[in-house]
Parts: sequence; C-alpha cells; structure tokens
Amino acid sequence: MSAQKTEFVTFVVDQLQGVGPVRARKMFGGHGLFLGDIMFALITGQTLYLKADAQSEPAFVARGLEPFTFRRQGKPVAMSYRQAPEEVFEDPEQMTTWGNEAYAAALRASHSKKR
Repeated sequence: MSAQKTEFVTFVVDQLQGVGPVRARKMFGGHGLFLGDIMFALITGQTLYLKADAQSEPAFVARGLEPFTFRRQGKPVAMSYRQAPEEVFEDPEQMTTWGNEAYAAALRASHSKKR
C-alpha cells in the first residue's frame, strides 16, 4: 500500500473520531471504517464513501454524489455507500455530521437484518 493511501486513511479516521472510536480495517483492496462491529464507511483509493439508506440517500442524490460500484461478472453493481461531500475534508464538524448519519444508516440496516 502506498504511503499516500495510508495517509488518507489515517486522516479520515482521525477526522471521524467525533463520531466515536472509529477504526479502519483492510478489505477488498480498500478499507472498511468501523465503529464497534458496524461498518459505516469505506475508502477505496482516495475516495471516502459513507453508508446511505432510504432515509439518508436523498441528501447524497441532491448533491450528485455517486454510489460506490464494482464489477461482478462484467456488470456494474452499486452498493449502499455514497461518495462523501468535499466539505467534510475541510470542516471537522461536517465530517462528524455526515459520519453520524452514515453510522445511523448502518445501524438501521443492521437492525433490519436481525429481524
């Protein structure tokens, strides 16, 4: 892993500490970001994606923020993570606000899976 990728992951994790004791774990060529056992964000390359759901996704869509996609059997598959808005990298309060909403979406998804 390049030093630049490691620096970006470290920066994002540090900025998300307002949400709680966030930690990064290497996954699928990127990093999953966790609070406890709940993954609420992911980083691939130099891009942060935040968990979105029916409640939070309209805020991402309104800003034109793209979903995280990957290819499976040659076809694009979109996941329920959306690109973070640029202002989160310049404003720790915005990072915390968006991070909290992503964590809330991940909790809602976790609770619906348990039912």
